[in-house]
Amino acid sequence: MNFLAHLYLSFETSDFMVGNFIADSIRGKEMELYSITMQKGIRYHRFIDHYTDNHPVTHEIKDRIQHDFHKYNAVVVDIYYDHFLAKHWTLYHTEALTTFAQNFYSYIQTHSALPERVKELLPYMIKQDWLVHYAEIEGLQRIFNGMAKRANFPSNMEAGTEVLRREYTFLEEKFFEYFPDLVTACKNKLADI
Repeated sequence: MNFLAHLYLSFETSDFMVGNFIADSIRGKEMELYSITMQKGIRYHRFIDHYTDNHPVTHEIKDRIQHDFHKYNAVVVDIYYDHFLAKHWTLYHTEALTTFAQNFYSYIQTHSALPERVKELLPYMIKQDWLVHYAEIEGLQRIFNGMAKRANFPSNMEAGTEVLRREYTFLEEKFFEYFPDLVTACKNKLADI
């Protein structure tokens, strides 16, 4: 669910970005149904996930909140990362977050070939302006509540903002430690694509 980071790390609004955005909804050979550019975006998304899941900072955060979210730790950490990216957006992008989000929403709606799961999710994402509201605790609470309802197992994700408040300084410091590494890794990966 860390949509903002994936979109930001695409570095431009394009079919590559759309592939990066839909990747979690694509399984196995379904990828072959999409353009080469979108397939590259899907693979890139998986690179970002793998890099993030294996980064020492991510492990440190997951260890710290393990007792709060158990098997859903990785999902919660991704959302925390999006929160800090949204909060500090002006450090990373010259375009306002509201403009970036609206440009993405406009572009993605021009695509008819989207997975059903994405087609179902997109109207809610746009109406509630998730990308912009990642910056606000109240926006995060709505996201965590929705995810907790959809979880297959007890997740405690509805406590996501409570844990964020409790660990705010630690989590923010860790974001600043992790995110530059991710940006560098992504730029290097893009040079190989």
